[in-house]
Amino acid sequence: MSTASRLTGIVSRFTSKLPVSVDGTVLRLAVLSLIGQTILVVTGGAVRLTSSGLGCPTWPRCTEDSLVNTPEMGLHGFIEFGNRLLTFALAAVAALMLVYLWNLRKERRDLFLLALGLLASIPAQAIIGGITVLTQLNPWVVGLHFLVSMGLVVLATLLVNRAYGRTGRFRSIQLAPLPGVARPLMAAVALFSAVAVCLGVVVTGAGPHAGDADAPRNNLDWDLFSHIHAVPAYLITAGSLLALYLVLQGKINGPFRSAVFLLLSVTLLQAVIGFSQYYNGIPALLVGTHMLGAALLMIAATNAADLSRSSPVK
Repeated sequence: MSTASRLTGIVSRFTSKLPVSVDGTVLRLAVLSLIGQTILVVTGGAVRLTSSGLGCPTWPRCTEDSLVNTPEMGLHGFIEFGNRLLTFALAAVAALMLVYLWNLRKERRDLFLLALGLLASIPAQAIIGGITVLTQLNPWVVGLHFLVSMGLVVLATLLVNRAYGRTGRFRSIQLAPLPGVARPLMAAVALFSAVAVCLGVVVTGAGPHAGDADAPRNNLDWDLFSHIHAVPAYLITAGSLLALYLVLQGKINGPFRSAVFLLLSVTLLQAVIGFSQYYNGIPALLVGTHMLGAALLMIAATNAADLSRSSPVK
């Protein structure tokens, strides 16, 4: 038997053991991916807020002579290298997801492409992170790094919804009919959420938390852009309240109702954190909490928009 034939046989035996339907392992990997992407936002915030952005002063190595951080680098090196390691862990989760979906790559093309998108984006994220270090924490590159993380959070949210059959072509749960206005309303809220996150990046780039004492700032008016950043936040709140009115007035139950309550709760929490940090001198802990809130907002807005799109219309 030729080497090629033996290799084909090994691959066939391996793939025959992989699932032919969405099983518990696939579901757990989808949830783990979403949790991991959210944690990555938090650890990225910790890197910046502890001034550990140059804890590993070069890339792809941590130092000129070491792939990993050294004891001499102290806490800053540990925090920065830990954030880098998490990226590799997320790549492993995405790759494992693709392996488990191999027999479903045609039948569940939606899941396979979402998992592929997550895996393909992680190396890009690593490269942007490297450019961030090599440009000495240029605020625009740092901002792009954060926005890519937000995009990965959105992809992971869609992956969870599709895997659990909550939305999409393979929806396995019954969704209550929604008023015709609900779908464009939730799409608008999701869009405003993305705009708010983008403007938040601009505000952060003008603020004091640069990731390193010598890192440059974008030289924009922090106070002015803080007020501009608040405009889409007001629109998100208004949209969420209108969605709540539609849910209560129409006596709509089920996943969409829960999604609206979650969206409104996260929106109000973000507003409280945002105002608190503005009027208290932008303390690092509140900024980090606000970054976590931004990830939760994107999850909630994506979930609500995804559910509204998959729901029948009255």
